[in-house]
Amino acid sequence: MNYWPSTKAKRVFAALIRTGWTLKRKSGSHCILSKPGLPDCVFAFHDSEEIGPKMLSRIAKSTGLKPEDLQAVSIGSCGG
Repeated sequence: MNYWPSTKAKRVFAALIRTGWTLKRKSGSHCILSKPGLPDCVFAFHDSEEIGPKMLSRIAKSTGLKPEDLQAVSIGSCGG
């Protein structure tokens, strides 16, 4: 079982981009991310929002994100 620390949405978004997800489109605070071979992922968090361990686990299940992907990422922004 992996340990997921609470993390700011801005850091999670940056980790997703760094692991190969691309911004397909954006509507308000909803970012639609895509990656070849996987279904699109809706990322609907504001940058300063704190995402807890349970939600991070759910995001990881659909995106393949790992706890180590959150370490030392350059901060990107969904703009929400």
